[in-house]
Amino acid sequence: MFNLRTINVDIQKEVAYVQTGATLGELYYAISQKSKVHAFPAGVCPTVGVGGHIGCGGYGTLIRKYGLSIDNIVDAEIVDAKGRLLNRKSMGEDLFWAIGGGSASFGVVLSYTKTLEENATDFVVQWQQVAPTIDIRLFMRLLLQPIASTTVKGTTTIKASVVAVFLGSAAELLGIVGKEFPLLGLKKEDCLEMSWINSVIWYNDAEALKAGAKPESVLDRHLNWVRSGKRKSDYVQKPISKDALELIWKKMIELGNVGFVFNPYGGKMAEVLPEATPIPYRAGNLFKLQLSASWKDPAPNATLEYLNQANHLYSFMEPYVAKNPRSAYLCYRDVDIGTNSFGKASYEEGKVYGVKFFNNNFDRLVKIKTAVDPDNFFRNEQSIINYYSALTVNDWIC
Repeated sequence: MFNLRTINVDIQKEVAYVQTGATLGELYYAISQKSKVHAFPAGVCPTVGVGGHIGCGGYGTLIRKYGLSIDNIVDAEIVDAKGRLLNRKSMGEDLFWAIGGGSASFGVVLSYTKTLEENATDFVVQWQQVAPTIDIRLFMRLLLQPIASTTVKGTTTIKASVVAVFLGSAAELLGIVGKEFPLLGLKKEDCLEMSWINSVIWYNDAEALKAGAKPESVLDRHLNWVRSGKRKSDYVQKPISKDALELIWKKMIELGNVGFVFNPYGGKMAEVLPEATPIPYRAGNLFKLQLSASWKDPAPNATLEYLNQANHLYSFMEPYVAKNPRSAYLCYRDVDIGTNSFGKASYEEGKVYGVKFFNNNFDRLVKIKTAVDPDNFFRNEQSIINYYSALTVNDWIC
């Protein structure tokens, strides 16, 4: 797909044509070359491919103001299982709906950190109350991770950090946050005002921006490091109580190597109906939770230990996250929640993970898949299944 990288940006019409093999960084750079006041709502990692990102819904720092990437797609070109090139008109609205499943300055808040010794629990309680409801121009990501304590030698504590992007000036941001999130303790020196394209560089690598990285840096498609990792996901619909947070801290400290990323919803995300796109988790969800473990040790026993820790913490979180179904984000590929062998039970197997990803939209996706790819040509271990793939020849004769 890396040969399909054409990007055409029409600022007058405020439309961009982007081929699926382009990276987010290439898209962001193309926009920045045409305008200093335009952006596109998508992820914070420049090396991520446009096609895969949008196919999972696509979210980033502009989510509360502009929603998911798929909320801003007006047309698409696909090649179907028969080799036909289709656009929105020729593919029809059902398939167009389904493919989503699969000013000039910004105030960027520098990473603001608290530990348990510095009242981090109350800080997280207040973040849950504020982050999904504050001014929709403000996206405040919360990171939680176990670290060595600097106050009690030989012990572990929890660090809570907020990293944010605001579509406005630092002065305006200080007024908003000072009133609604006083525990953040935000000061003018904690903020950097910059163009949107520079905020993309900063969010991905703040040190690179400090060292003078130019917008062209987001065009780099080659990672210079390799790290193993495990990601799992949930959605949180009710604030996690202070008592429950303290139990979670205890479990994180006990495990030692697994952290969380909380991504706030609200704003535009609360306005889009669950059935508008395949990604249904909109109103009613306070934030998306990413459970994260990363390691460099290639030894099998090290990998197993990190995976076990991630699964242990995931199980521990069950009382505090969305239920019926316990939900998941498609792009955080997690084979633990179910895979498909494409045998006679493929519908039942597919429903296990499919409902977690798509909730009530799952059956509509299956119906569309059956219509456009009856032979199940496009498949992977967690793909949408069709009704036919679960049937044998004898079933058809009957």
